[in-house]
Amino acid sequence: MTASEIAPMGATESLGRFAADLRFEHLPQAVVTQASHIILDTVGCAIGAWHEDPTKGRVATDLAKSFGATGSATIWGSGGMTTDAALAAMANGILANAADFDDTHKRALLHTGSVVVPVVLALAQERNLTGKAAIAALVAGYEVAVRVGMAVMPTHYRFWHSTATNGTFGAAASAASAMDLDAEQARMALGFSGTQAAGLNTFFTSGDFTKSLHPGKAAFNGILSARLANVGATSPPTMLEHEKGYLAAYSLEPKADALVAGLGSTWEILQNGFKYFPSILASHAPIQATLSLVQEHDIESADIVSIKNETYSTVKTHFSAKTVTTPMGARVSVPYCIAVAALDRKVGQGQFAEERVAGSDVQALLKNTDVIADPELTKLYPDKFPARVTITLRDGRALTALRNFPKGDPQEPLTRAEIESKFRANVEGRLSPAEAGRVIDIIGGLAKHKDISPLLALIGR
Repeated sequence: MTASEIAPMGATESLGRFAADLRFEHLPQAVVTQASHIILDTVGCAIGAWHEDPTKGRVATDLAKSFGATGSATIWGSGGMTTDAALAAMANGILANAADFDDTHKRALLHTGSVVVPVVLALAQERNLTGKAAIAALVAGYEVAVRVGMAVMPTHYRFWHSTATNGTFGAAASAASAMDLDAEQARMALGFSGTQAAGLNTFFTSGDFTKSLHPGKAAFNGILSARLANVGATSPPTMLEHEKGYLAAYSLEPKADALVAGLGSTWEILQNGFKYFPSILASHAPIQATLSLVQEHDIESADIVSIKNETYSTVKTHFSAKTVTTPMGARVSVPYCIAVAALDRKVGQGQFAEERVAGSDVQALLKNTDVIADPELTKLYPDKFPARVTITLRDGRALTALRNFPKGDPQEPLTRAEIESKFRANVEGRLSPAEAGRVIDIIGGLAKHKDISPLLALIGR
């Protein structure tokens, strides 16, 4: 396969130029509004991690401290701890993904916010960026990350965690923008991204810490990439399109045109989805189908014999673990999410507490909850995230519900009020209602602020 067959010649250069040249004035108002939603949601998820998974909060801060670095960048929710921007971005990326409540771009299958927001806010604090510059840097990273993701999906996902790998490119693009690198330097930063991109999907079986490490390390790698370019280090100038480059190595069927299609005119950030449930996105449609059945038919848990989820094949190959022993293992297990939804008639943070995961009732129903790959439903993915859930009852009835889009998908988006409500719930106990309201106000009007340090002071508490 030749370079021109893999990707358009100059794709890496085009993305680098886009990141370097993008300015706030180029952005439609809808994109600016969406960027503020992503910042608010990501920060809320990270602060919420201190309550939902305090071990990850401790690990993230202890890891950053272990480097002994000084700096002005804040680790969110840490009680005011500051460090070097790259380390702060790593810690905040870990926190943002800790409870698997962060945003997703479905075609790239990428938690973009947990990678680019930590980079942007850390460098904004280090370099005294204006709100407008921060928004432009975020959008630059988002547009680059998801285009690289769409170019290598879906075969990329056989082994690679898109947030870790494709997210590294977005982190580098955001860092290049925030550091005001020129087009050549930004291209070099993307070259360094490609050679650092890593992160395997092994965690879907074990539910371990590596899933949350991935966005943090991608954020760190992005700043490292931009700093290398800034001091004059060189990287392959055609990292994406080279015959031994990223697309050739990371995908069996690369979609080369996705790298630059609509760049600067079609804003992929508008296709971002915000999670309504704190679990893997693949679980959301089946959760809602399950909830509709148990609520509409008033199904008691004792009446359930088994549950079947017919859905697209990726759910079966990646998210169907039935040996679930940890909160993260539960969050990435679609059978667990369905079972607990059927039993509790709700799915919130409490359904992923250690004691709930270990509950004998949910473990028993989990054994009788199956995921089946349906060829016809697989054809609908990723435009739709279809799930056909059937609950079989002891009286012989089999009740079925189909859901094509989860709440929070661009086809059924969360409202601004719902995003704000989610933020308030995430930060409760860490920020007072008044402080939470102040954060919402600052982020909602971020473009008006020449100095965003008051925001960092609030979310660093």
